[in-house]
Amino acid sequence: MSPLPTASYAEQSARWPDRGRHILAHHDAETIVVYQAYRPEIGEWAIQSGRLGGPAFSAERMITIKPNFLWMMFRSGWATKPDQEVTLGLRLRRAFFDALLEEAVASSYRAAGLPTQADWKRAMKRSSVRLQWDPDHGPGGEKLERRAIQLGLRGPALRRMVEDETLEVLDLRPLVERERARLSDEGRDAVRTPLESVYRPSDAVAVGHLRLDS
Repeated sequence: MSPLPTASYAEQSARWPDRGRHILAHHDAETIVVYQAYRPEIGEWAIQSGRLGGPAFSAERMITIKPNFLWMMFRSGWATKPDQEVTLGLRLRRAFFDALLEEAVASSYRAAGLPTQADWKRAMKRSSVRLQWDPDHGPGGEKLERRAIQLGLRGPALRRMVEDETLEVLDLRPLVERERARLSDEGRDAVRTPLESVYRPSDAVAVGHLRLDS
């Protein structure tokens, strides 16, 4: 059993936007799930403890969270890449996630939409959240026209997530292993992934800041 409701890629992709900037995520009225992949020493400690931490985890380094499951699978090679064998789902408060989106500064000057490079550098220094849009990918790693978001967290943003805002740590290893095998045996349309829909921040300013497509 998966700790999250799932649906087939064929079913989900038929209702997802096929292009543009969209945040695809599993969410409800109060929470949103984001994904990370770690080596077993870190991932298993988090699963057992219900939070990130432990002797092998460093809150002094930037970590990247992804609200889109298939984007996580592309980056981790369906949990086959070294040090990415354990896929975690972190259930966060929506209010916190929206605050991250509002604070986020694009990781490149050209994408930031700020008047000057000096403005961008000042914004980078003030913010503890980095924003990046990349091509989304299907189950088999195929590049899509739709863009996927990832957020890099450091300093205050990361500490707040680790210490206060993670409500649940989900062990997604059984789901990943099962669906990786299904991809090989039955093809991409049969793969079942966490139920996701387009996520819209509650603040219109954040929507404009992220330049989300409607």
